[in-house]
Amino acid sequence: QVQLVESGGGLVQAGGSLRLSCAASGLSLSNYAMAWFRQAPGKEREFVAAISWPGNSRYYADSAKGRFTISRTNGNTVYLQMNSLKPEDTAVYYCAAGPYFARTTRQYDYWGQGTQVTVSS
Repeated sequence: QVQLVESGGGLVQAGGSLRLSCAASGLSLSNYAMAWFRQAPGKEREFVAAISWPGNSRYYADSAKGRFTISRTNGNTVYLQMNSLKPEDTAVYYCAAGPYFARTTRQYDYWGQGTQVTVSS
């Protein structure tokens, strides 16, 4: 059974940092692109960042550029380092795996359950 499990979310003040992790089991992430999406209450799930296999290409949403960094290990873990957090970054963050390096939800086959990030002002 394929599982993606996110961790590292929490409550942080504006300007602070968090590092999200996504660990995969039942699936080798080799040859899979990985991405982070987020969903705030009442809003659609939106793209945050993606990284290709083996990690030489990255996409970022405009809202994430310069503040967030996506990375991956050679194993089954993907990270999202988030700096200079803002209240508008508050959302549930999901990691996803798929065969295509893309920015849309429909290109990703496997999803985690999400981790809550709350940024206070």
